Formats: sequence, C-alpha cells, structure tokens
Amino acid sequence: MAPEPAIVIEIGDITRLKVTAIVNAANERLAPGGGVCGAIFRAAGAGLAAECQALGGCPTGEARITGGYNLPAKWIVHAVGPVWHGGGEGEPELLANCYRNALKIASDYGMDSIAFPAISTGIFGYPPDKAARIAVAACREHMKAHEFPRRIVLVAFDEKQAEPLKAALTAS
Repeated sequence: MAPEPAIVIEIGDITRLKVTAIVNAANERLAPGGGVCGAIFRAAGAGLAAECQALGGCPTGEARITGGYNLPAKWIVHAVGPVWHGGGEGEPELLANCYRNALKIASDYGMDSIAFPAISTGIFGYPPDKAARIAVAACREHMKAHEFPRRIVLVAFDEKQAEPLKAALTAS
C-alpha cells in the first residue's frame, strides 16, 4: 500500500537527498548561479549545464526538467522564482506559479517524491515567511487534486531557514 501523501521539512543538503526529483531555484537563463543553484550544478556535473543551455531559458514563474546526472535524484526541475520588489509587482502569484508548475511536471512524470529549496529567498530577496506560506499553500493545493508526487520535501539548509517553513506547515 502506498504511503499517505505528505509534506515534510528536512534540514540538509538538497543535492544529497534520495528523492525522485529535486527543484533548482533557477535563473531565467538556466545558467549555473550562486547559492543552491550553484551547488546543484556543481554536484550534478558538466552535462547539466549543456542540457540547460539547449533548453534556451525559462521565464519567471515557470519550470523546466532535466536529468539528474551525478545526483541521487533522477530528475532536476528548474523553477524560476521572482525577484522581490516589495510585493506589488506580481511576486506572490509568480512564486505560487513556480511551485505549481514544478509540481505539474512532477505529476506529469509520475514522480513519487520531489524536494524544494526555499525558492527566491536567497539573492532574489523574497521574505522567508511570505515565501514559506506560498510554498506550503501551493503544495497542499496540488496534493488535494493530484496523485503525484506522494511526498513533497521542503528543504532548509539550517534551522533558521526551517523556522518559517515549520510555521507555515503547522498553520491551518
């Protein structure tokens, strides 16, 4: 019997997780960047940059899929979150779409599990508490309507980054 659908929080290195796919907090060029994006490109190896270049980019709020290369995950879903400009330039909807589109890919591919970093909260400057509420809401919305993925992991690199995720997950 399949496990009950779940949204869980893990603290650690997203590149080492044993999930079907990890999500890269990507830029529109799908190029190696800093933070989690840079770590994913380094861990995956040279083939990832070539595949991303062939995709020709990805608009903000959308997502694309590549192979996982040297990662334990079979797939990488590249989701482009918005840069925070104060919240009045459509950032909440763009961030929600980022999660929705990544989850749609996971569902379309029948992925059992997917792990997300805290998209847009690093150099893109999105307030972590606001981003966490959007992430959890988008994940819950998807799980109510779709069979896959059965397990969504929200990954924080430390306890401080996990706090807003835990608060959003425990809120009703």
